[in-house]
Amino acid sequence: MKHKLLPLSETMHYILLALREPLHGYAAMQKIEEMSKGTVVLAAGTLYGAIENLNKHGWIEPVGNSGRRKIYQITSEGNAILNLEQERLLHIVSLYEGSESNEEG
Repeated sequence: MKHKLLPLSETMHYILLALREPLHGYAAMQKIEEMSKGTVVLAAGTLYGAIENLNKHGWIEPVGNSGRRKIYQITSEGNAILNLEQERLLHIVSLYEGSESNEEG
């Protein structure tokens, strides 16, 4: 499943991971800052641009409203993308750990 947004940027990873639960944008920003231990702090414009892009590709979808705020959640296609990316990253981590160094010889 090759897609122009793959591999995901760090920001996209955090947004998709945060939206495994239904959240509005500001709550997603807070969740991402918490998940990243303060290393990723998204500006509103960055977040909303990414949300628009992810929604356009069908990886997240609006699931309701909280007042004026739209609430978004990851879709099954978005989860499939996260799973692909997890496999890719686990492979890279395994190379750091040397667990595949003998398999290529």
